[in-house]
Amino acid sequence: MVRTRKGLTERHQKILDYINKRVREQGYPPSIREIGKATGISSTSVVTYYLKQLSELGLIERDARYSRALRLPNSAPAQDLIRIPILGPIAAGLPILVPDAGPTYVGDELDAVDIARSVIPAREKEDDLYALRVQGDSMIDAMINDGDIVIMKRAAKANNGEMVAIWLPHRDETTLKYFFKEEDHYRLQPANPTMQPIIVSKDEPLEIKGKVVMVIRKVEQAGVK
Repeated sequence: MVRTRKGLTERHQKILDYINKRVREQGYPPSIREIGKATGISSTSVVTYYLKQLSELGLIERDARYSRALRLPNSAPAQDLIRIPILGPIAAGLPILVPDAGPTYVGDELDAVDIARSVIPAREKEDDLYALRVQGDSMIDAMINDGDIVIMKRAAKANNGEMVAIWLPHRDETTLKYFFKEEDHYRLQPANPTMQPIIVSKDEPLEIKGKVVMVIRKVEQAGVK
């Protein structure tokens, strides 16, 4: 394959040019599948391979676990990105124990995700946003899978049908579900036809901790031979 400059092939350059174009036009980077489609690469693992090389060359910055968690250090001004702390896991399945309050760390680094401000609805305030890692598959029909990250906005109330993070104080557990307030109970509805809703009596405390703003999907990694 023809080398366009030191360390880069034509395919590297096509990928880099497409990422630049998407960020310039839309304010946020494309997904792995979108990059593959635009550059004629049918395998997501091959796209991931090239992105890894571009990252090693310092031409992009990325978190390889998530499909849109990348940026261009020379073309994406820092002020256009916001860093959202990841506060811990949230169950898309059976409720899980509430994690310790506050952001988590990986070594000495804040566990967080950088997102272009332009992809967050303008009405949302940066200080009201936080992120949670999804565990389980109860929300798969809502396109939320195990390992994804959900960006949340802090909220204490919700309308029927909204997807929320809920704390059940008596159980010391949290869960991510569609919320419904019904005659004598709350129904926490999964988006998975194989699972039953969680029914919470109105005599039992229930606290809404946030509403889902957007989802960052995890990319399954595969080796490239």
